[in-house]
Amino acid sequence: MTMPMLSLDSHDSLPLIQQIVTAVKKLIDDRAIRPGARMPSIRSFAQSHGVSRFTVVQAYDKLVAMGYLHSRQGSGFYVSPRPVPRDLPDSSYRLDSAIDVVWLLRNALKDRSSKTMPGAWWLPASWMVETGIKKSLRMLSLKDGEFLTAYGTPAGYLPLRNLLQRKLSGIGVVADTSQIVLTSGVTHAMDLVTRYFVRPGDAVLVDDPGYFILFGGLKSFGARIVGVPWNQDGPDTDAMEALIQEYHPRIFFTNTVLHNPTGVSISLPVAHRMLQLAEKYDMILVEDDIYGDFHSGTATRLATLDQLKRVIYVSSFSKSVSASLRVGYFACNRETAESLCDVKLLTGLTTSEVSEQLIYQLLTDGHYRKHLDKLRAKLLAARQTTITRLEALGFTVYCEPEGGMFIWAKRDDQDNTAELTSLAAKEGIMLAPGNMFRPHHEYSPWYRFNVAHCGDETIYDFLRHSVSK
Repeated sequence: MTMPMLSLDSHDSLPLIQQIVTAVKKLIDDRAIRPGARMPSIRSFAQSHGVSRFTVVQAYDKLVAMGYLHSRQGSGFYVSPRPVPRDLPDSSYRLDSAIDVVWLLRNALKDRSSKTMPGAWWLPASWMVETGIKKSLRMLSLKDGEFLTAYGTPAGYLPLRNLLQRKLSGIGVVADTSQIVLTSGVTHAMDLVTRYFVRPGDAVLVDDPGYFILFGGLKSFGARIVGVPWNQDGPDTDAMEALIQEYHPRIFFTNTVLHNPTGVSISLPVAHRMLQLAEKYDMILVEDDIYGDFHSGTATRLATLDQLKRVIYVSSFSKSVSASLRVGYFACNRETAESLCDVKLLTGLTTSEVSEQLIYQLLTDGHYRKHLDKLRAKLLAARQTTITRLEALGFTVYCEPEGGMFIWAKRDDQDNTAELTSLAAKEGIMLAPGNMFRPHHEYSPWYRFNVAHCGDETIYDFLRHSVSK
């Protein structure tokens, strides 16, 4: 099959790489290019479209990461089979090909000041600890030492790791500093774990729905991601065992406390069963606890029950302190920690000790505890208001979370989330449709709302207007 010529415009504000990605995706989604078809070689595509080979390589790599293409060594690139959506009420229904993970990331992080962001995954800047960060920066600027200009230590700033040791003790996890490694956020920690444990073709279990950026990262390493359905008490462990028996995965990435996107926290019986399955089938569980500090009560954690035997515990201060500082960490058994620290050194040397010392100061001067108290109160008020207003517009809320920023909701009279998301984008409103949080963008009638960004009346005006259409 010959691929149609694409209409590319070097003067367009959209980069040529993204123009190619968008056009090829549309051809594949419209079945103008069928699964199994061989794509033009990088050289022939570049020559016929008047672009550089580098541009074509980057575009093809993006399409591979998104699951649209796959490469065969020595043969080229081929169109991948498209996943069949589950629970699809109408077999003719097709999600808008423009609504995907890259679209969400690009539009969320570009020109944020001009958009209303109910689909955001961060807290408003005005809710963060800007004053405390400025104070800490001033204090650091007066300190002597080479930390401002030199590399950090392999595992990260030791005083902060000592503090994290005590923080882990507070949730019942016993670990020494040799088991704790600092990273540039949770995404970096998961990337290190993926690089060490996952090989092309390996099956990896993930939450369904779950952390969409993780899905893209795993796909870029050639992993076969397999979604474990989520219930209101955590992963469906019966489905989990059936998927383990079918796919033989070595690892399961899961977000256990104030789960993104549903807001659910895992129950004790489910956690016990997950650990039993991990032991039975010799699996590693990677527990993402990035939202745990937003939980005001006692939450169940896999790491507490397992004591880091099979669990790799990851967390970060990106959501609660600063996304710009990018300080996260993982804790696991000593042997695994040493291996992952080596991967960290090989792929990025050390993390920023300046950022790590800033976080350390914020944690030790009492500012962080007071900041969390204020955040939890703000989120509680915003959560109650958002749920009330969404329900008044005909939305059904999956559950009322025990904390955090996310609400998972759907409207029974409207299940074309892609269409509504596209309309909202034209009005400068960024929604987060449910298919974004499914491993292969399968159909979903749900939306994720960030309550901290749901105070703008234009959101409800838009949703109210869309009801009447």
